[in-house]
Amino acid sequence: MSAHREHRLVFLLNVAQRRLQRWMAARTQASGVTASQSGLLFILGQRDGVLMGEAGAALDLGPPGISGLVDRMASAKLIERRADPDDGRAWRLWLTPSGRAAMAESRAGLVEVNARLTEGFSEAEIDVVARWLTTLQTRFPRGEDQ
Repeated sequence: MSAHREHRLVFLLNVAQRRLQRWMAARTQASGVTASQSGLLFILGQRDGVLMGEAGAALDLGPPGISGLVDRMASAKLIERRADPDDGRAWRLWLTPSGRAAMAESRAGLVEVNARLTEGFSEAEIDVVARWLTTLQTRFPRGEDQ
């Protein structure tokens, strides 16, 4: 791959990320739930009572990041943090009724963003993009950037 093409991919990826974050942030103001918060709500929607560290790993957040996110969401009454009955040092996260309602709103917003992201592309093309983005996680593992 030429140096120009490599630079173009990095540039395009960075611009796309910034634009998507701005677009989603504008919608956050209406719903009050951020993209990171939605991610945690979706995780808990699939597996309520997940360990805090497991949720952080799923969201690619280190201990300070997941701790801050959980603190903000617990203050907003979207989730509850309870001590793990088997390990007093570990915490499990649970959805509240408000968290379930916010998750439903976030899921509806996700339908809109996914429609915008995939419009004009075939399933096969989206599969290639998803595979490429997934490989970035293994080629640039968490820990090398800290």
